[in-house]
Amino acid sequence: MTIGTKMHQTLATLESAAANMKSFALDTEDKSAKQMFAQYAQQLESICQGMSARCDYIEQQEPQYKVFNQAMQPQQQQQQQQKNMNKTRLQ
Repeated sequence: MTIGTKMHQTLATLESAAANMKSFALDTEDKSAKQMFAQYAQQLESICQGMSARCDYIEQQEPQYKVFNQAMQPQQQQQQQQKNMNKTRLQ
């Protein structure tokens, strides 16, 4: 697993945790707990912004770490194969 993949995985986990904190804040009726969860969500979002900026920087410096493009390539190849099969059937 590359550093790019690990960083994107960590970013996704942090974003999930932030969403959970927001959900907890909405679900609770305890005002102090609501405030605490909202504060945690805000802190996690700040961390996510920093992590996202770092991911972008790494991808600019080392293009081979572009995780999103690598993940999309197999899907794009599969879509192209499907289009080719459909063309063949129509002919």
